[in-house]
Amino acid sequence: MPIGSQKKQPIQTVQWQSGKVCLIDQTALPETLKYVELADWREVAEAIRTMVVRGAPAIGCTAALGMALGARGIIADSRASFLKRIAGMADTFRASRPTAVNLFWAVDRMVNVAESVEGNPVDIKDALLTEALTMLGEDIESNRRMGQYGSQLMPDSGNVLTHCNAGALATVGFGTALGVIRSAVENGKRIHVYADETRPRLQGMKLTAWELSQDDIPVTIIADNMAASLMRQGKIDCVIVGADRIASNGDTANKIGTYGVAVLAKHHNIPFYVAAPMSTIDMKLASGLQIPIEQRETVEMTHIEGIRVSPEGVAVLNPAFDITPGELITAFITEEGVVHPPFKTKYSDVVEAELATAIV
Repeated sequence: MPIGSQKKQPIQTVQWQSGKVCLIDQTALPETLKYVELADWREVAEAIRTMVVRGAPAIGCTAALGMALGARGIIADSRASFLKRIAGMADTFRASRPTAVNLFWAVDRMVNVAESVEGNPVDIKDALLTEALTMLGEDIESNRRMGQYGSQLMPDSGNVLTHCNAGALATVGFGTALGVIRSAVENGKRIHVYADETRPRLQGMKLTAWELSQDDIPVTIIADNMAASLMRQGKIDCVIVGADRIASNGDTANKIGTYGVAVLAKHHNIPFYVAAPMSTIDMKLASGLQIPIEQRETVEMTHIEGIRVSPEGVAVLNPAFDITPGELITAFITEEGVVHPPFKTKYSDVVEAELATAIV
């Protein structure tokens, strides 16, 4: 059977089941495909903070469901007191991860819905759940559209390098960067993926390789420091990654190590693509210098699978993300189309101009 002759349905990372938030526990992969059911909104916020669920679109939708879950448990004697409780929950979710703008976008959207409903708290609760479920459907649909736009940029036959995980596990389902690869394969292209291991949490090795192997898409894991050598040998045709926040000038925050891969791709004249929904664009920020970078626990660096691999007492730096300048990015792939440089003024101007003639 030729590649692309049938579609496989990727897993769904975030779900609402029987009044609970249901998540794939990504800390258990690839050894175990484990689902957790959360009945308390505080547990949902903690799942985001501890990376049980990760990936910008996924944590945004998870936070939306968490707020809908929390709202159902609020007992308030007035609309004002109800909204005050909603605002408190929103602050907790915003504090769970600082870099991914989709989280803030989703939480703000839920707060706006709560404030816009004129009815009693019961009406607000119903509206919040409806809105959160709408976000889940929107995410999958936008990823599908993104995939179709981006698949046209993939080689008909060749090798694609990824960094970290921007697949179904990083979204509600299907994926951004891996969604593009999935769409390319569905359309008959013969794609082989090199997956950076992505230190220190190894999301490329544990998650990306697992996802692609589940879909029978050829994948080879490489150490993060192998990319340059492969590029020099002509073994990489393009690079595609996701994003956690994009500033208005195109500067992009993604998993630590992305910047280095972009520099290497530029040197070797290899296309470097970023796939992300429009909700990842933060138009309030003029450049990547304003993007907050999350600093995570040192144990992620000093230990592997619970075993210490570093000397005791040595200082550790563990930023979760770095910033790739817009000038290193060949194109942005969004659900509205493909946006190409040059980024002459602000990303918004490019979006407006490019989407008028976006690839269809």
